[in-house]
Amino acid sequence: MDGDRVEIDGGIMEGGGQILRVSTALSCLLGLPLRVRRIRAGRSQPGLRPQHLSGLEMVRDLCDGKLNGGEIGSTEITFTPGKIKGGTHIADTKTAGSVCLLMQVAMPCVLFAASPSELHLKGGTNAEMAPQIDYTVMVFKPIVEKFNFTFNCDIKRRGYYPQGGGEVVLQMSPVKELSPINLTERGTVTKIYGRAFVAGALPIKLAKDMSAAAVRCIRREIRDLYINIQPVREPDDQAVGTGSGIIVVAETSTGCLLAGSSLGKRGKNADKVGIEAAEMLLQNLKHGGTVDDSLQDQLIIFMALAKGVSRVKSGPITLHTQTAIHFAEQLTKAKFTVTKSEEENPGNDTYIIECQGMGMINPNL
Repeated sequence: MDGDRVEIDGGIMEGGGQILRVSTALSCLLGLPLRVRRIRAGRSQPGLRPQHLSGLEMVRDLCDGKLNGGEIGSTEITFTPGKIKGGTHIADTKTAGSVCLLMQVAMPCVLFAASPSELHLKGGTNAEMAPQIDYTVMVFKPIVEKFNFTFNCDIKRRGYYPQGGGEVVLQMSPVKELSPINLTERGTVTKIYGRAFVAGALPIKLAKDMSAAAVRCIRREIRDLYINIQPVREPDDQAVGTGSGIIVVAETSTGCLLAGSSLGKRGKNADKVGIEAAEMLLQNLKHGGTVDDSLQDQLIIFMALAKGVSRVKSGPITLHTQTAIHFAEQLTKAKFTVTKSEEENPGNDTYIIECQGMGMINPNL
């Protein structure tokens, strides 16, 4: 058996959990036995953390696979996938580990399952170093559904650092195949909206301050557009712990969505949180691409699986995206090319990511 295992070096390029997510999802989909060595070798705490382990265990359960080396701190795993079923599955990080990262590993798998799936994902909904759940719902969902599938994401409870305790329920039906996407026209920004939230012990005034600071910052660059950033206090029965943050989304005339977000933490001024999110949004608008930095790498696996040619115009290619492309090409027959976009505005640092997808067909449908 071991002769046929695909060998993955988890310490190269971005060197983090993303390598694990992309390669185990593709291993599950393609029925390829996998060995991943040097897991998160470049991180301050190498090896599997609770969120990586719960993600792996969920994929194992989704396809009745076999997982060896699945314990906290392990730097090497082997994974042997079975058949992807569907049904109800629970993944619980038992920490503030991000539910959105659990979603990233599970979603491609359940798209090609034999029957509909309901995934109960538990952990942090608004965590550092990961997309916030608000980003997943407001930006990722409408864009990724252009691949011709839909999903329902129900935020049951929000959970924050350090204890987590959030829960999101994801419902998806399988598809026969994915359609390619073409996101190459930015269009003009038509509206800017978002939400600034507080939960637990924090007063609504903080949310209002974050919102106002973000609006002021955006106004300096974009004067004539209505900006609607709602300050909200999360209901106590729908949030565990104390947290705050903001997400600001720009929508364009062609349906592109680009965002900036930031999380509050102890000792960090509310104005600063709002300004961080606004500056991230403005940065994402400046390059002229159709996707922001957070979405760029999340689309790669779907482009690789789709049937036909997908094209996405982006700003500078992030290391996360380069890493996703590298492993998608290593495991699938998809072919990616990245070319500098020849633009009327030479100051724009834009690129076209093109992918001839492998055309994955769901064997169960």
